[in-house]
Order: sequence, then C-alpha cells, then structure tokens
Amino acid sequence: MTKQFEIIDKETVYSGFFRMEKYRLKHTLYAGGWSAEISREVFVRGSCVAVLLYDPHADKVILIEQFRAGAILQPDRAWLVEIVAGAIEEGETAEEVAYRESLEEAGCEIQELMVINEFYTTPGGAAERITLFCGKVDSTDIGGIHGLDHEDEDILVRAVDFDEAYLMLENNKIESAIPIIAIQWLALNKQKLKQKWLL
Repeated sequence: MTKQFEIIDKETVYSGFFRMEKYRLKHTLYAGGWSAEISREVFVRGSCVAVLLYDPHADKVILIEQFRAGAILQPDRAWLVEIVAGAIEEGETAEEVAYRESLEEAGCEIQELMVINEFYTTPGGAAERITLFCGKVDSTDIGGIHGLDHEDEDILVRAVDFDEAYLMLENNKIESAIPIIAIQWLALNKQKLKQKWLL
C-alpha cells in the first residue's frame, strides 16, 4: 500500500499560549482506496525537549514538581512530579534547550548529554514531538525553588535516590508520561550508563 494523505482545508481555530488547528482531510486505506473526508483538530505546540538529570556517582535523579493546568480536573493532584522540559524556540537546537532548561528549571549544569529517544506524546490529537535526553549532573548542592518569574514558573527541585524515584513511579506518585518513560529507561540502562559515565 502507498501511504498518502490529502489536506482539503486547514484553519487556525485558536491562537494563544498554544495553537489549535482544524483540518479537513482524507487518507489512503489499508484495504485500498481512500477514506471519506474526516475532520480533526490538532493541538500545536511544536517540538520540545525533556531531560532526565542523573548523578551516576550518587545514583540520584533530579525531580521537579510544579502546578499543571492540564491536571486541574483532579484538583488534589494538580501539582505533578516531572523532569526538566521545555519548548524548542526558533533558532535553537534540542541540545541547547536541554542545557538551558536544566539551568533555568533545576539549577543543574549538565556535564554530559545523550539522547534516549524521540517520540510523539499524544499523536491522536497533538503535534508535540519530544526529544528525551539523559544528562549527567552532580547532585551535591541541587534543590530549592527554581524557574523564571517572567514565565510564571514556580518549580520545586529535589535530588532523589533512584530507588525512591522508581518507588514513586510504582506508587502512582509520578503521573506524567515523560518522567515515567525516562525513569523506566534508566531502570533498564543504569548499569551500562554507569560504566560509560564513571570511567
């Protein structure tokens, strides 16, 4: 099968902190031929970066906690435990964003950086694509409240033993998909990573 799609019409239905676009389109079918015309809204945020900050010497990860508007339907859980993340601005590389956001959100200077993976977060309705990194840091003096005032950020930062972070994941204390993916990746790759970073 030749995979194709055709955009019949596109309009921006909302433009604010994020953008919402509405598409009328059709696409080829596995059984052959074309679908009927369908209508889909797409949440447009662009490309983003997330960084799992890890101290291989102390076996600690850097976790952040902040208020998230997307979680307000569960008011008692509106503050989410996450990892450093941010949007790629025009003219920036994913690596530059990783270094910048780690300083702004967690006060961490990355010593080494490696890509874990790239993926869509919710492609059924959002265009957001994440580059997920692991960054080597020294967690000795990491903690406190960070973030940029002009971005209304209020971010609690803490260095947590890896075992505690994994237990938080198992006990549903971490409910955001990106840190779940990152911590599970670290659980599978921690020994190889330590061999690489502790030479």
